[in-house]
Amino acid sequence: MDAKLTEVAQLFERFKAASMRNDFDSATNLLSQLKVLLTEFKSLPPLFEESPNAIQELTIARDIYEHAVVLSVKTEDQDAFERDFFQLKPYYTDTGSRLPPSPQEYPILGLNLLRLLVQNRIAEFHTELELLSSSALENPCIKHAVELEQSFMEGAYNRVLSARRTVPHETYVYFMDLLAKTVRDEIAGCSEKAYDYLSISDARQMLMFSTDKELYEYISEDHPEWEVKNGSVFFQKVKESAPSKEIPSLQLINQTLSYARELERIV
Repeated sequence: MDAKLTEVAQLFERFKAASMRNDFDSATNLLSQLKVLLTEFKSLPPLFEESPNAIQELTIARDIYEHAVVLSVKTEDQDAFERDFFQLKPYYTDTGSRLPPSPQEYPILGLNLLRLLVQNRIAEFHTELELLSSSALENPCIKHAVELEQSFMEGAYNRVLSARRTVPHETYVYFMDLLAKTVRDEIAGCSEKAYDYLSISDARQMLMFSTDKELYEYISEDHPEWEVKNGSVFFQKVKESAPSKEIPSLQLINQTLSYARELERIV
């Protein structure tokens, strides 16, 4: 094996070991070193120059960037996820004739769709879907993200929250938790406008918590303005503190009359 390729392979093993033991500082530092070393391989995107070790270099580079994406999820760094995913993507789109498919391709593509959904980047979500083949759309990881988006758009929040229990890959849990919080906040906002109060059991069921303790923790951390007393959750303080907006009726009347006069002139 080429000396430079050997150096990368050895460093990659150290990176994987650090990541496995959740030593994220060491893993991040080793990943930076690996990315620098990869710049010396001319066979990688965007050059794709032919070389005796091109296949080995492309394969190990793809593996490195796949592990980088997983590391970004472990460290809950969405910016790093986006950078690493776009560095990885050419290995999925432009090396099909040279490398066998990666078993991590569909889980990572589905993970990226889930990230776009969490960030409410729906247009980009659908753009990424358009780029996938019909066989890819049948993969459980991709279908999971598509079904989540449909449920979210339909307002079927119960399906979104329950989908966490059926994630197709362990790396999905981080983004599913973020999505679940977004959904719960949406339900909470609707509830406090629609009701003066809810019983603890109704509030727990509506927000899809398993126990009263989880509900109390959510209220304490996210909605301290709610009052919990006598077995119910009261939203009155929220309504009292919400600023009331005055309708500028006189201004609207003047504008309407002005429009009417302009129409008469035109006619």
